[in-house]
Amino acid sequence: MIICDTHCDTLYNLQVHPGQPLDVTMERLQAGGVSVQTMAMYVGPGRKGCDVEALMAGMLKHLDALKAAGWKQIDDPNEAKDGEVAIMLSMEGCEPFDKGLSVIEEYRRKGLRMAAVTWNHENTLAYPAMSGSKEGLKPYGVEAIKEMQRLGIAVDVSHLNEAGFYDIFNKTNMPPMASHSNCAAIVNHPRNLTDDQLRTMFKNGGYVGINFWPTILGPDPDLDTIVDHVDHMYQLGGEGKVGFGSDFDGIERKPRGMENPADFPKLIDALRRRGFKEEDVKDIAGLGLLKYYQRIKV
Repeated sequence: MIICDTHCDTLYNLQVHPGQPLDVTMERLQAGGVSVQTMAMYVGPGRKGCDVEALMAGMLKHLDALKAAGWKQIDDPNEAKDGEVAIMLSMEGCEPFDKGLSVIEEYRRKGLRMAAVTWNHENTLAYPAMSGSKEGLKPYGVEAIKEMQRLGIAVDVSHLNEAGFYDIFNKTNMPPMASHSNCAAIVNHPRNLTDDQLRTMFKNGGYVGINFWPTILGPDPDLDTIVDHVDHMYQLGGEGKVGFGSDFDGIERKPRGMENPADFPKLIDALRRRGFKEEDVKDIAGLGLLKYYQRIKV
């Protein structure tokens, strides 16, 4: 079975917290049967005084070190193979694109295939959900997102505010994804997506990875809580367009039973117990992400 995870912060931890124990290791990915682990280059929590370029360069060096140690980087999740672990590169916060559209192509050449428009800071593209801003994409944001789409970089709306979210559908060319977001109808938090947002995503061919962060999953969450969010999205038209975006190495607490990638088989079994058909289980595990990348292929 192909299992894909659309978000972890492992590269950031390797750069900023060297020696700290990691959720994501090769041994755990192999034990969990993970085929694609998307690794985010996170812009960091401090908007002011943070040398984003140095941070990105450091994380790219760690990516190179992983590859030198035998990890395989892929350019498309459709290259995934059952029984073989691969990593795919993403970005969390588009601050590196502040300098101009040409930077986007530079990152694409490094293997970037997914980029969250914002983290929790306003940037030159847009406003974050946590800001409470009602403003849409900035003019440069529309340009940058169109350039990302032209290059085949999935536009990630996790952390983006609602007005910016709808602008992507109204002003640009391809459906976005949310790499690590949940249902606002279950937990009313700015980081979660409303039912209307989810219907819009699914109707237009987007994709959502379920986040395992307890704050936006629910009180005292377990494996069934994760399945609750999957099930709610399926009720809104998410069949074949929902998967996993764990946020491992970016969250201190975990849902009971889902401590690290080695636990993915337990989550797959929880989907089956809930009554999901085997075809749906395979889509949720990873095939849905492969199909999304086929839809945005350039």
